[in-house]
Amino acid sequence: MKKIIVYWTGTGNTEEIANKIAGDLGCDAFKVNEVTVDATLENDLIILGCPAMGAEVLEEEEFQPFYDELKAKIGNQKVALFGSYGWGDGEWMRNWEAEVGTNLVTKGLIVNGGASEIDDLAYGEFISALK
Repeated sequence: MKKIIVYWTGTGNTEEIANKIAGDLGCDAFKVNEVTVDATLENDLIILGCPAMGAEVLEEEEFQPFYDELKAKIGNQKVALFGSYGWGDGEWMRNWEAEVGTNLVTKGLIVNGGASEIDDLAYGEFISALK
């Protein structure tokens, strides 16, 4: 199964998580401005990462437009989600999961902070679902 990680990061937390996932799955991770939607769609599993922004929404300048174009073109590809947050209760992830719908492989991985703050049990379940 061909896999790709596409993410946006502001403080570096989501990038740390993306790199950890990429290392454990043996796939490439790209910042959202480093890859096209069409190249992303060449993969069977698309792993998207974005932190909670503002009032628990996706980053609006780069990531949201990329995601909107991807969502309009996606076919049978499976999708997994992850991101970091520093406030709130994960509403942005629940909303994002609902948008992805039936393409979603597993519950999104949310981390309050960077890679060192990952819950080991939740991470293990997330990675197992993506192998």
